[in-house]
Amino acid sequence: MKRSARMVGAGVAAAALFVVGGGVAVATADDGGWAMIGRHTPGHPMMDAAPGGFAGMPGGMHGMSHGWVSSELDYLAAMVPHHEEAIAAAGELARSERPQMRRLGAAIVAAQSTQVDQMTGWLAEWYPGETADQDYEPMMRDLSRLEGDALDRAFLRDMVGHHMMAVMMSQQVLVRDLAEHEALADFAGDVRDEQRTEIHQMRRWYAEWFGRPGDCPGGPRGQGHPSGMGGMGGMGGMGGMGGMGGMGWRA
Repeated sequence: MKRSARMVGAGVAAAALFVVGGGVAVATADDGGWAMIGRHTPGHPMMDAAPGGFAGMPGGMHGMSHGWVSSELDYLAAMVPHHEEAIAAAGELARSERPQMRRLGAAIVAAQSTQVDQMTGWLAEWYPGETADQDYEPMMRDLSRLEGDALDRAFLRDMVGHHMMAVMMSQQVLVRDLAEHEALADFAGDVRDEQRTEIHQMRRWYAEWFGRPGDCPGGPRGQGHPSGMGGMGGMGGMGGMGGMGGMGWRA
């Protein structure tokens, strides 16, 4: 499929892919610069993004093995259970004591439930007989017994990393021109942009409420990342990070 304007613009997203040693590295950008999230070489596990991995994710980052997508079908099959996990986790925020978190949870449930319906419909229409990934490995901890600050803190820490994975997968579809249908390319761009915005908001809240931004995946450059992207000079062409639209759940 020919690259659309959406695909051409993919290089200025908050997450970007870089070829590193035969694999693909994903980085995220914010006011503190670019920070390495992880690196994936086909056939090898994703590198941990923070000391000990993303805290709270079962087995550290082993669930990130889903992060490499080689086709439109791969993306759909992996993204359905990934979204379903986010929906379940976001539903727990109905118990949060913070109205901002309750609104965020409701927004994630609404948006990603609609997207799951879209993806399962496309799987049935475009790939009859194929189903969503049955071997999905969870990235989120069990939030059902957490309350108050413990609930909000755990959700923010886990969901930032969870969203980063969705951004990375969507960026692969765009940068590597994997979409066979224009609707899927547009969908991947929407997922990337929406979850990018939510990542920035969640990190701001984490810093404001818990005062340790480096403890959250995707923290400021040099905090909690093995490389800090210090050697990624000449990134000026990756600018233009503004334009984050208004969201109904924002503080």
